[in-house]
Amino acid sequence: MESGILKICKYGEDVLKVKAREIRDIDRHITDLAAAMVKTMHQAPGIGLAAPQVSESVQLLTLDLSVGENPEELLIIINPQIIEADGYEISEEGCLSVPGYSLPIKRSARIFLQATLLDGQELRAEFDGLKARVLQHEIDHLNGMLIVDRLSSLKRTLVKKEISQKRKSGQW
Repeated sequence: MESGILKICKYGEDVLKVKAREIRDIDRHITDLAAAMVKTMHQAPGIGLAAPQVSESVQLLTLDLSVGENPEELLIIINPQIIEADGYEISEEGCLSVPGYSLPIKRSARIFLQATLLDGQELRAEFDGLKARVLQHEIDHLNGMLIVDRLSSLKRTLVKKEISQKRKSGQW
């Protein structure tokens, strides 16, 4: 792990297609992984990153809408579960694992989340707006789902074809 920056997996890699394992122990490996994920997310730059995106199939995600500008914005959560969701919004989403694409994705407008923080404390909180959207996006990753999987079958087929062509030409 050179300079603490991890390789971000791209659409098509197997680790992105499977449900991540629940974390039972917050050990040194998990805290080191979280720190490396934060560095990787900020360097990308991105506002969210899930462990499967860096080849670790565990339920860990990082979120920072400030992209490193405000340390208080950083959220590192383990084993998140959406307990309740209300309303919906459709908005463009990008993904570090699907570079170059911004796709219209339907998400709940408000979520109530239960998770564990890196220090072992329980988090139970309501989120809305962009933070709710990013959390849902990252939780999708923990469940083996990407934004491409949320498209209509026609749009999904077109995007997969484009990506396949990019892969063949070495651009992916």
